[in-house]
Amino acid sequence: MDSLLQAILLGVIEGLTEFLPISSTGHLLIVQTWLERRSDLFNIAIQAGAILAVSLVYRQRLIGLLTQWPRNLAARDDLFKISVSFLVTAVLGLTAKKLGVELPETAVPVAIALIIGGFVIFAVEHWLKGQEPRDHLGWGVAIAVGVAQVLAGVFPGTSRSAAAIFAALLFGLRHRARAAEFAFIVGIPTMFAATGYELLKTAGDPDAWAAEAWTELLVAFVVSAVVGFAAVKWLLRYISGHSFVPFAWYRIALGVVLLVVLL
Repeated sequence: MDSLLQAILLGVIEGLTEFLPISSTGHLLIVQTWLERRSDLFNIAIQAGAILAVSLVYRQRLIGLLTQWPRNLAARDDLFKISVSFLVTAVLGLTAKKLGVELPETAVPVAIALIIGGFVIFAVEHWLKGQEPRDHLGWGVAIAVGVAQVLAGVFPGTSRSAAAIFAALLFGLRHRARAAEFAFIVGIPTMFAATGYELLKTAGDPDAWAAEAWTELLVAFVVSAVVGFAAVKWLLRYISGHSFVPFAWYRIALGVVLLVVLL
């Protein structure tokens, strides 16, 4: 397959899977097992394209937070908790990176993480059935979401969005749309910071900078943003009246198929 077409395909896959609880990183790694392997910058930058999409979906909410926080207590409280969640992710994520705490980015660990994540979704959904809905964003939620994002980065195939959403639900924010909103908004500075980090690292390596396929990266970034925008809109409508159980079945089925094929 032509290299540019591969980049477009990867952009579509990233846009579709970034916000669904099925692991965009896992899907990218699986596909790149058979296609041309891309740089860390490429993989993270197209995730930032999907994050740009969620920034547009929540643009009114973001504008409200940034303009109202000096005089609105609720907006200030939410903004502080988003900031704390991001800082937890940044500090723990950089520490894990420095210590080399990360599973290998290969298909077998991804398959195992997909299967385990599927059973976690079943367990959380079962637990939620006995809980009263709560639309309260506590400090426990902010910290748990930050930690969950780091765990998702350490274990490829976990799904950052799934880990963050379910952490929010488990730690008190028992309202699916509100939990998804908080998880997605915290992901905005997280993924843009990760992209900036990789960009600076690549800029410091002349060989890596020269080897990067910048046109393909830009095309994949745009495709990921467009597809991601549609995917977020669909997911928010879906979770207003449905559980995450179908995604659990998908994760388990995909993980089992991968293990059968690869082992």
